[in-house]
Amino acid sequence: MGEGTNGMGGEPDGREWSATRSWVEQGLGGAERIDRVVRLRGGWTSQMRRLDLSGPGGPRSLVLRSFVKPFYVRHAEGLLTREAAVLRLLDDTDVPAASLAAVDATAEHCDHPSLLMSLLPGTVRLGDGDAGDRDASDRAELLAGQLVNIHRLPVTAPQRPRPYQPWTSPERVTPPATTARPELWRRAIDVIRRDPPAHRGCFLHRDFHPGNVLFTGTGGDLRISGVVDWVETSWGPADLDVAHCSTALALLHGVPAGLRFADRYTAAGGTLSDGRDHLYWRLLDALAFAPDAEKVAVPWRELGRVDLTPEVLTHRLEDYVEALVERYA
Repeated sequence: MGEGTNGMGGEPDGREWSATRSWVEQGLGGAERIDRVVRLRGGWTSQMRRLDLSGPGGPRSLVLRSFVKPFYVRHAEGLLTREAAVLRLLDDTDVPAASLAAVDATAEHCDHPSLLMSLLPGTVRLGDGDAGDRDASDRAELLAGQLVNIHRLPVTAPQRPRPYQPWTSPERVTPPATTARPELWRRAIDVIRRDPPAHRGCFLHRDFHPGNVLFTGTGGDLRISGVVDWVETSWGPADLDVAHCSTALALLHGVPAGLRFADRYTAAGGTLSDGRDHLYWRLLDALAFAPDAEKVAVPWRELGRVDLTPEVLTHRLEDYVEALVERYA
């Protein structure tokens, strides 16, 4: 999951982080010190580092999230403040999330807006591209059960996160330039032209997918050991989290895997909208990936899924949109 570097003054790409390191060290207890910095792969919105520490209490590790891309730096105060609040909230639950150590959401002390948290066990598992990946089905079952538990979290009114924000709109959807099915795209876009369906709100991760879940074990010992990346946490319909994970599964493993996830979710005890209402939420998510889902492909390829070329993802996304329309319209 990680890619190491022993250079303590900066990152492999040359970005300095001396102020951030000083901020971390000032918050460490006793005689602890940073022994090693390991760049973590698989992130798209932020730069992730594992900090290996040593001290009188023995070795331990923390994870440092820093926003370095200009767009995310501009929005970092809201994103990191939200994640810090969510991590505090989840400390008292059975959701396997990291514990907050410190946050500097405005880069008052750091080189970039940053959040420091505990290191969770496990690894991200996206499969190897083999259609016979037997563990993919087991992982999907666990993902569905974990998502039901997240949606059932009791949240008081003051703790409630912001209302969900859609990630696309009919005017912003871009069909693939090479599509041979323009009518399919027009039909799908028309589905999300309506007002959002009435729904019962719940606590949403809002970016729940296999790339944000850690696993340990194999076979009968397979377990979810961590759920990460809580910067988009929102309040809204359960369908929206299910839609996002379903789209990711369709892109990773093929259309059937994406279609089955909603069924796994309801089998685990979750409740979803019916028919065209559910289709609205599924397409509101899937159409945000058009035309080629390259945004998610970059970190997924870093984690070994080199088979996920733009061409593969474009075809899978289009086939998935068609399957959704055929099933729920």
